[in-house]
Amino acid sequence: MTTAAIPTPRVSTDVSPGQLFAQAFAADPTSADVRFDYTITDAFRPTKERPRVTVRNLFRKRPVDMDPVRFWCETRPDADEAETVHESDLRREAAFRFGMAEAQVHPIRAWVQVPEELTRDLDALAVFVDYRLLVRLATAENQALTLGEHGLLRHPEIARLPYDGDYLTGLLDACNEIEQTGATPHAMIVNPRDYYTHLLGHGSLLTDFERNGMQISRTRMVAPGTAVVGDFAMAARLLDAGQSAIRVTEPPAGIFATDGLAVCAEIHEGLAVHLPTHIHHVVPAQGGPA
Repeated sequence: MTTAAIPTPRVSTDVSPGQLFAQAFAADPTSADVRFDYTITDAFRPTKERPRVTVRNLFRKRPVDMDPVRFWCETRPDADEAETVHESDLRREAAFRFGMAEAQVHPIRAWVQVPEELTRDLDALAVFVDYRLLVRLATAENQALTLGEHGLLRHPEIARLPYDGDYLTGLLDACNEIEQTGATPHAMIVNPRDYYTHLLGHGSLLTDFERNGMQISRTRMVAPGTAVVGDFAMAARLLDAGQSAIRVTEPPAGIFATDGLAVCAEIHEGLAVHLPTHIHHVVPAQGGPA
């Protein structure tokens, strides 16, 4: 017998996504399918004990449905065009081009294989889903929003900003460039190697960043020696469909090396980048340090 997908209420502080899935699994181990009317990375419990800023946390959220949305945007002019705009040397944003763009949400998925012993221990299964599947989903979300097909680093208008000095010089140069457009550097995405090598323990640096309102997201989804720095609060919106699922299903080829009971978690998100002019991809100059 196959049960219908089970809708669940909005984020609950009492019942976790894993617990709800375990209840559905008890009723139908072969086809359990739980649908949520919120994005389940909002209920990502492991970060409560160990606070960490994920990439989604850097953006203001815009609730949307599955259809494409149109939104306003600004892009950089070429040098000749900028010269025709009065005082664009003082206020470079005066020469930015106004336009419209389109974006939509896309599925983001993560998978786990359930050890056979957990199928007989529903409490342990719930913890496994909450602390392994949702962790995998948060990682997949970081990947999608940074270097994924529709992520920030795929946006053609986000400028690369090479640095010749050390890594910190590159970060601070990006902060300056953002302020030279009249914006405020609000956040950066860095590789953990750079966080622990160049930022943590270097005098008052992190305190200075915090005092300036800077949020730092650490993720492997930006390469070591690089960073994404921007006024994320103003430059983009996280498009959030508010629909999620956790279900037993057959994984596509390449997900696992061996056969086994597979569970998939899925959310639907996208990015509307209004001001790519306010985000920089910091990279080493050719032949420079990494």
